[in-house]
Amino acid sequence: MKQPLGPSPGRVLLVFLDGVGIGPADSSVNPFLMAADRIPALTALMGGQAPTLDEPVVEGPAGRSFPLAATLDVDGTPQSGTGQAALLTGASAAEIFGRHFGPWTPVALRPLVEERSVLRRARDRGHEVSFANAYPKGWPGHRGGRRIAAPPLAARGAGVLDRHQEALASGDAVSSEIVNDGWRDKLGHDEVPSITPRAAGANLARISKSADLTLYAHYETDTAGHTNRSDAAVAALRRVDAFLDGLLSELAEDTLLLVASDHGNLEDIREDHTRNPVLGIATGPGSSAAAQLGDIREVTGFILETLGTRS
Repeated sequence: MKQPLGPSPGRVLLVFLDGVGIGPADSSVNPFLMAADRIPALTALMGGQAPTLDEPVVEGPAGRSFPLAATLDVDGTPQSGTGQAALLTGASAAEIFGRHFGPWTPVALRPLVEERSVLRRARDRGHEVSFANAYPKGWPGHRGGRRIAAPPLAARGAGVLDRHQEALASGDAVSSEIVNDGWRDKLGHDEVPSITPRAAGANLARISKSADLTLYAHYETDTAGHTNRSDAAVAALRRVDAFLDGLLSELAEDTLLLVASDHGNLEDIREDHTRNPVLGIATGPGSSAAAQLGDIREVTGFILETLGTRS
C-alpha cells in the first residue's frame, strides 16, 4: 500500500452507494451526464465533472473521483452480495464463494463479513466505530433472515448495529433510503419525522464526529438502476446530491469522506448490472492517497492503514 499523501485524517467516513459505476461518455444513456446541471454538490465532489469510461479520473478543488475495479477477477456480472463482502473485508469474496452472487450476502460468506469487516477490525484495534443506519429492533429476527446485506452484517459483527427508531426520530441515525418515508409509511413509525435529504446528510456528518470510522449504506441507487429509466436514475442522483450537500455543510475538517460502490448499474440505463469500474470519490485529508486505490478489495486495507492500523 502506498503511503498517504498530504495531511492525515483524524477520522474516516465511508459512504456506500449501491450499484454505482462509471459509465460511457454518452448523455443519452449515462444519468450522471443527463443530470449534470442538477447535481452540483456531487459534481463538485467528483472533481468538477462526472467521470466517464473515457476519462475515469477527475480531480478538482472540492474532491476527486476515480475508478475501482469490481469484477474481483471472476467471470460474469458482479453482484451485491459478493461485491459488498469484498468492499467491506478486502477479501476476494466472489472467488471464495465460487461466483458472483446477490443481491444478499450468501450464507457461506456471512461469518467472513461479521468477523473480518473493516468495522470489526478497526474496533478490535481500539478504534471507535459506528454504523449510522437505523434498523428495526430485533432485526433480522430469531431465524436470521435470508435477505441480509453486508453493511448491517458488518455492523452486527462489530457490535454497532445499535441505532433504531428512537435514534432515527432524534436525528442520531439515518435511514438507508436517506429520507424517512419508508419508516413512516411502510413500518408505521409515525413518531419518526419526515426529513429532507439535506437534513439527513447533516445528521450523518454529526454522527461521524463521534467515531474514528463511520459507515453509512444507501441502496436506492441500485434500485433506480434496475428500472432502466432515466427519470428514476436522475431522481436517485438528485437525492444523493442533496444528501451530500447537507453532509458537507457539517462535516468535520479532519474527516476523510470516502464514497464507494459494489458494482455498476446506475451509470448506464441500457442494462442492469455492469462490469464497469465503480465510482470512487474522496475529499478531505487523505483524499490524494485514496485516489490511488484501484480495486474495491483495497478499500478496507486503506482505511485501516489510514487509521494507523495494519490490515
